[in-house]
Amino acid sequence: MEVGLMRRQWIQYIEGLIHEGTLDGQYLQLLQLQDESNPTFVSEVVTLFFEDTEELLNKLRIAISQPPVDFKKIDDHVHQLKGSSSSIGALRVKNACIDFRSACEQQSPDWCSRCLQQVEQEFYGVKEKLSYLYAQLEKRILNAGGSIPADLSF
Repeated sequence: MEVGLMRRQWIQYIEGLIHEGTLDGQYLQLLQLQDESNPTFVSEVVTLFFEDTEELLNKLRIAISQPPVDFKKIDDHVHQLKGSSSSIGALRVKNACIDFRSACEQQSPDWCSRCLQQVEQEFYGVKEKLSYLYAQLEKRILNAGGSIPADLSF
């Protein structure tokens, strides 16, 4: 398959993620930081996001399951996750974190548990989609000698 066609597929895939609300404009800004000298910058940042989020989700599971529930500690973890999801443009994860923080303010263990499930669902959804983007689409473009466009004007 020609590189131009692969690049168009890559762009259309990202457009779809933005239109469905999985990603937002922050992701596009992150792409602009990538250049020829570091063509895998965004995938490296996204990989760190995956690793950090997995760790935070484990901490949240533990914190929610240990009575008495330390809502301040939970809120601190959720705040950190909200920030990292915002920085890569993971819109649905960020929005789920906003609801989660409200549950912490209300000090509702049941609501926090439901919010954790929602955050996990949104995180694993974006992880699957971005993993496909990088492990399949981007890898094929780079292996064919192409480059990833930094500016997606759509």
